[in-house]
Amino acid sequence: MSTLTRPKTHTVTTAPVTLRGPVRVLLRAHRKTLWAGAALLVLGIGIVVALRVWMASAKERCADGDMTPCGGDYLPSYARTSSELFLSDGGTVLLLLAGLIGVFVAGPLIARELESGTFRLAWAQSVSPAQWLAARLAVPAALTVIGLTVLIAVYRWGLWALRGYPYSHVTHWYAPGIFPGTGPALLGFGLLAVAVGALCAVLVRRTLLSMSLTALVLGTAALGLGQRRYELWPTDFRKSAGALSHDQGDWLVEMGRLTESGRKLYWEDCYAADPLRDINACMREQGAVAYFAEVHPASHYWPLQLVETGILLALAALAVFAAFRVLRRLHG
Repeated sequence: MSTLTRPKTHTVTTAPVTLRGPVRVLLRAHRKTLWAGAALLVLGIGIVVALRVWMASAKERCADGDMTPCGGDYLPSYARTSSELFLSDGGTVLLLLAGLIGVFVAGPLIARELESGTFRLAWAQSVSPAQWLAARLAVPAALTVIGLTVLIAVYRWGLWALRGYPYSHVTHWYAPGIFPGTGPALLGFGLLAVAVGALCAVLVRRTLLSMSLTALVLGTAALGLGQRRYELWPTDFRKSAGALSHDQGDWLVEMGRLTESGRKLYWEDCYAADPLRDINACMREQGAVAYFAEVHPASHYWPLQLVETGILLALAALAVFAAFRVLRRLHG
């Protein structure tokens, strides 16, 4: 009597596909770009360190050119004025660097593969379109956060050196060339750049056109936030019977006169009506009895930074969601 036995079946267990493989391939394919990014990071750190060393080694001169101590009445050294000139636009430079990352993501990282068709090779190796796009978002996003965090810390360290000098004109925290590069808002803009680059790439699927569209969108976002930044947090309202004075660290947003009923009269209204007319007389004729000012004190730095960061992160999340939806609609 023969017994029927079930033949042994050898089941092959396949490991779940993770992002480790696509990430490794991505890093290897763009290793020259990574080295270039690291070189830019080192260059930025070196410039700030060199400026601080230069300032520390230079002596301030008295108004008559004497090098002996003369209290606060002295002329700034060439090293300090040059350092102020460079550091006054450091935030703008960091914004441009973050935008450059987004342009790279849009062009060489994603759109070039979609345009040339090389993405099919990755998708044929058990890598889904979603995993392929996730790797191209995760790698630049992580490197962007790390690199920009280091540059923010170094830039703040460089600006800190200017606080010990009198008559410095670039240490205002609200300056448009400084504010964007000193806080987490820069990280939010960097992540938005990565997300917008990915979205433009999957929408257009042409390298140069995707890069141009990304630059246009990011430039519009940066300019728009820069012009309306003062509206991100309520200003402090100050009123006085006499002329108002404010601290050097205050961001003066608006000022003018008040009538008895509390109506605001702005200086530019009288100036626009007749530039040659005495503005104070014009104000008095309209019933001005007091002065007012709307300011952002230095304590508003972090609220403004955090609100701007939240807006940028929300826009980045929407762009990422849209990029995955577009990729899924086009390629399943």
